[in-house]
Amino acid sequence: MADDDIILSELSDDDLVLQMHDDLYDGLKEEIEEGVGILLERGWTPYDVLTRALVAGMTIVGADFRDGILFVPEVLLAANAMKGGMAILKPLLIATGAPRMGKMVIGTVKGDIHDIGKNLVAMMMEGAGFEVVDLGINNAVEKYLEALEREGADILGMSALLTTTMPYMKVVIDTLKEKGLRENYIVLVGGAPLNEEFGRAIGADAYCRDAAVAVETAKSFIARKHNALRA
Repeated sequence: MADDDIILSELSDDDLVLQMHDDLYDGLKEEIEEGVGILLERGWTPYDVLTRALVAGMTIVGADFRDGILFVPEVLLAANAMKGGMAILKPLLIATGAPRMGKMVIGTVKGDIHDIGKNLVAMMMEGAGFEVVDLGINNAVEKYLEALEREGADILGMSALLTTTMPYMKVVIDTLKEKGLRENYIVLVGGAPLNEEFGRAIGADAYCRDAAVAVETAKSFIARKHNALRA
């Protein structure tokens, strides 16, 4: 063991949290799992571990990804480390009835099998404390609707990488309208060939150009939804 190895259990709470931010940034899954375990042993609530150690760390990752300092491979590593921590926290969060950020159903649209961008959004959303149900690729309208209802979701996320599959997003949104369900969900769309104009034209709530923007957009819409419910 090298002299400069940091022993996580010897750090104070504040230093450990900062170290976990660094370890997330570097995609160190085992260290994150160890850090989560130490904080829980010290009597931290699962929700505090999630928000102060993991979500705060992923927020830094998201900002640097948005600003072009980090790239997709590094973000995927960070998200994978986050997943390790989440695996420990998830059952505890459910058991303690911790407050939810919100729930998202996400999937690539029918005819499209591209999923790197979608996977990144799903991971970053989980990193921000959202519950995410990932439907994978090639999703028909029925599959989206069934999942939204089954999961009691707040947000629908759709992605497409092919210009030929982009119009299918409108099919899904139009079907929601026909069934009188459109107002129940925040609809976010993304993918390389899309832009804001397209998002508006098909009736989505927002177009998100990357995963970091998707998280910020989702947070602001959920906050607005909560405020509207309070009013």
